[in-house]
Amino acid sequence: MKKVVIYLILILTNIINAQVFDVEAIKITGDEDKRINLVILSEGYQESELNNFISDAQTFTATMFAEPPFSNYSNYFNVYAIKVPSNESGADRPSTNTYVDTYFNATYEAFGKPYLLYYEIDGYSTNNTEAKILNVLANNTPNYDVGLILVNSPDYGGSGGSFPMAYNGDWGNNVIMHEIGHSLFNLKDEYYPGDELAAEAINMTQESNPTLVKWKNWINTNNVGVYQYTCDTGNCADWYKPHQNCIMEKIDKAFCSVCKEGIIAKIHELIPPIDSYTPSSKTIETSDFPINFNLNLVKPIPNTLESIWTLNSNVFANNLDEISLNETNLINGENSLTATITDNTSLIRIDNYETINVYTVTWTINYSTLGIEDITSKENSFQIKMFPNPTNTFLNFKIESENQSNFKVDLFSIDGKKVKTATLNALSKINIGKLNSGIYLANIYADNVLIASKKVVKL
Repeated sequence: MKKVVIYLILILTNIINAQVFDVEAIKITGDEDKRINLVILSEGYQESELNNFISDAQTFTATMFAEPPFSNYSNYFNVYAIKVPSNESGADRPSTNTYVDTYFNATYEAFGKPYLLYYEIDGYSTNNTEAKILNVLANNTPNYDVGLILVNSPDYGGSGGSFPMAYNGDWGNNVIMHEIGHSLFNLKDEYYPGDELAAEAINMTQESNPTLVKWKNWINTNNVGVYQYTCDTGNCADWYKPHQNCIMEKIDKAFCSVCKEGIIAKIHELIPPIDSYTPSSKTIETSDFPINFNLNLVKPIPNTLESIWTLNSNVFANNLDEISLNETNLINGENSLTATITDNTSLIRIDNYETINVYTVTWTINYSTLGIEDITSKENSFQIKMFPNPTNTFLNFKIESENQSNFKVDLFSIDGKKVKTATLNALSKINIGKLNSGIYLANIYADNVLIASKKVVKL
């Protein structure tokens, strides 16, 4: 899993007394290093109320994973709850002179906004509280990906930021999902958040042309369009959003198609779908044929993963979790078997989506007439960006790979003729200006193995 390393944790755990609390597993689907780990911390729950906190955490988890796209990718998440007791119940509300003794100092009316429920009243007061939050997470669930704070209060409120926070009342579960949209998936509010928070993002842009807007792949589907923000002040008229009924604007709604796509793209970035595989160089113990090769995949619901097995650069099988090789399948010397896994979910419209995530396992099989000499294996992941698309001249490629590979792209016309071949590096630009206007297929290879195909529109 790709994680953000917070070196501050190492310092904090040395200068703050380590606080260890009871941790309860709410949802476990796999090893922590191969899942997105959500950790819920209690705030404003007294010791006698911690059973209520666990019940609230379970309700939130059930609510979240009943909603797409989390319901589709439920197997990619673990959820834990840390029982952090407070001396008193509730949260501060300065306007009514209400102050309670809670562990993380949850406060309504933060930054002068009535419904903003935050740890501390403003940004100048948060340092010590953030240190406490980091300390609790580091000492109780060090492999966390996002820490959520659930506040024992019936009054509506919440906030995003590094540690999303929400009340435990009627709409609290939806508020947390909205705030996770900010904190983990980089989504923007679809009500105008103010000039200081307006920025280009998955679901916010200053581009108003439907053919150029970043969510052009969803225009006129599921009520996705290009909608101007509205407000009485600021520069909201300069900004556009994809929907008018998304949870990022109204918490009683679901995520719109554009936000779902953005969430899934982030899941792909954080978690490879390969949980394990066999054999590895450590597990091969026999050269008896046939030899089985197996993938243990983290599958969406319903399963949308597709696999291509390539043996010595030739396609051997498709969409199987296990294959078998016999002696007749191998050549003398070094053989290369690669399983390439992609997610073909309809929730991402890949033909127009800029990024492709690809995952591979490659086995190197040394074979002679005496049998198998050895098998070694390696896992790799690729993030491939191809842009702009459509284009009339240049097509750019940006490729990130965990292991070094040799890349190339072949462009085919709609009738299957190869019209261009180019070697690719981490950053590459190829000129397709001389090609006729129309639709082409870009086949992208790593070490002579086809890992991705994508349509290209030449203007």
